[in-house]
Amino acid sequence: MGLSTVLSVAGKPGLFKLIAQNKGGVIVESLLDGKRISIPATANVSSLGDIAIYTYEEEVPLREVFKAMASVTEGREAISHKSRKDELEDFFGEILPKFDQERVYASHIKKVVQWFNILVKNDLLALLDEEEATE
Repeated sequence: MGLSTVLSVAGKPGLFKLIAQNKGGVIVESLLDGKRISIPATANVSSLGDIAIYTYEEEVPLREVFKAMASVTEGREAISHKSRKDELEDFFGEILPKFDQERVYASHIKKVVQWFNILVKNDLLALLDEEEATE
């Protein structure tokens, strides 16, 4: 299971682990409460393996951002995603100094920090290394 099997579903809080695919969509398990639900094929679903963050030079894969966060936090949870905007931007600037401040909004930073904390709580940081092994 790599980072590509961890999903974000628009309109639903948290992250989900892909369990199975069927003709009408996907079956996922919430990483917040462990409940399994069916997500229709019409829903907006994004794999964390496909997401990247804009910088002034290039797009940095989310996996690399998470690795930088893990090294700064020493594998522990980062600051709360409910922190003030300036605190979140300072923290993110420490992680990814050249992130594009015009295209990366505070709401994006909140999501990334929240997702990282969910991965830490569920002991899923090892997925960051698994993904590289399969490439």
